[in-house]
Amino acid sequence: MALSHRLELRQGQSLVMTPQLLQAIKLLQLSHFELMAHVEAELETNPLLERADDGPDETFDAEDRRPDARADEGPQNAPDEPADWAASETTMEREAIEADFGTTFDNVFQDDAPIRSVEGPGTGDQLPITSSLWSGVSGGGGFDDIDAGFEATLTEEVTLHSHLNAQLDLATTDPVSLLIGRFIIDAIDENGYLTESLEAITERLGLDIARIELVLKRIHGFDPSGVGARNLAECLSIQLMERDRFDPAMQSLVANLALVARRDIAALRRVCGVNDEDIADMLAEIRRLDPKPGRAFGHAPLQPLVPDVFVRAAPDGSWLIDLNSETLPRVLVNQSYHAKVSRHTRSEADKAYLADCLQNATWLQRSLEQRAKTILKVASEIVRQQDSFFAYGAEHLRPLNLKTIADAIGLHESTVSRVTSNKAIGTSRGVFPMKYFFSAAIAGVPGGESHSAEAVRHRIKQMIDQETSNDVLSDDAIVQKLRDSGIDIARRTVAKYRESLRIPSSVERRRRNQDAYSQ
Repeated sequence: MALSHRLELRQGQSLVMTPQLLQAIKLLQLSHFELMAHVEAELETNPLLERADDGPDETFDAEDRRPDARADEGPQNAPDEPADWAASETTMEREAIEADFGTTFDNVFQDDAPIRSVEGPGTGDQLPITSSLWSGVSGGGGFDDIDAGFEATLTEEVTLHSHLNAQLDLATTDPVSLLIGRFIIDAIDENGYLTESLEAITERLGLDIARIELVLKRIHGFDPSGVGARNLAECLSIQLMERDRFDPAMQSLVANLALVARRDIAALRRVCGVNDEDIADMLAEIRRLDPKPGRAFGHAPLQPLVPDVFVRAAPDGSWLIDLNSETLPRVLVNQSYHAKVSRHTRSEADKAYLADCLQNATWLQRSLEQRAKTILKVASEIVRQQDSFFAYGAEHLRPLNLKTIADAIGLHESTVSRVTSNKAIGTSRGVFPMKYFFSAAIAGVPGGESHSAEAVRHRIKQMIDQETSNDVLSDDAIVQKLRDSGIDIARRTVAKYRESLRIPSSVERRRRNQDAYSQ
């Protein structure tokens, strides 16, 4: 087979992902908080961008508000302008203000007046009124403390790690022990548990595991009690030892926490070798312990679920869909500032930088507008598909997937998936993530329509909430009730939905009701 060279002409189509297109795709899937952070970063780096809600200044325009707007203009006064223009203007303003208020500046601003004095009590001496004298009379720090700023009154929230490090500094002065202790503290999560094994810590530090265990044992004595434990049993054991309640019977109880979770009193009585009264006292002691000792300290704040779209009923029975303006940052391109800077730009590098800033600013503005339109379009179709939910509740959710929405509005499934990620809809029934309205279909009885998995899960929860202590529903009983209502579902599916709702089994619920009745 001979090798040869030849020229061929081929025609084809391909999608080129430009940086602007990648930015538009990225903006679609950002949440409200992530979008705000992204826009803030763009505002800091792009001099042509400004917020739309920043109104024009009463004295200066948008160009004059920039610190470098007049840097290249030289002296601010025109050649024919008098040198005392600012002084005369200030004098005119001062006279106008004094005429309006019927007083003088000397009568208002005491700092410009000479220091007054008062007579001392019974002595006739003249005492100057100074800040130190005022501080002594008022008992405070004087007027100077008032201007300290709001930040001076703020306090830093104590975290679990800072609390443990402070105790470690008091517990030892050995540099190696401090190093080991800080490494262990850094591996403790917000619940107070050690998330890294001692073997991994030993391998990283290259020290003897016996010394690491010694430092860990010292940390176990820190506040809060039970911190640094590697599992729940060790956490409870540490707290019980501090209370002097870790006797052999309690050790057997802590070693069999699975029986405690199942409330198997007979097995616990047999393992611990005690009677029913002692078991009840031991279980009451366990309930008084804290299984998550670190949760009392500050942790990362939870981000609230802010609705991107509001849905409300119209007088004619339809639904009105509005975008939440608070989640839509608006930016403007300062064209006047761009034109002014362009006139003074000489180098090619500066011209390229300015053109790139203008292009990025314009594209960001268009991307934000397109993002808002796409969210509104997807939300409107979701409301149209799930109108029964908004009218009657979760029981009337319909099966829905991304393809149905994409085909209805002419978008790709991946675009719909990005739009519905990290977005929420505010309704009269609460705030729901957009993903909540997409649910798999569960077949109905022969000849019947399919049902939404979320609606079936809601029915299961309602059945269990309405059960009585004498009539606890088993999974088989729930299956039969659902089939009677036209839902064909398997028992294992009911168990899976029940566990996803964090509802215990019928045996555990019946035992819990018996314990509550006996108490």
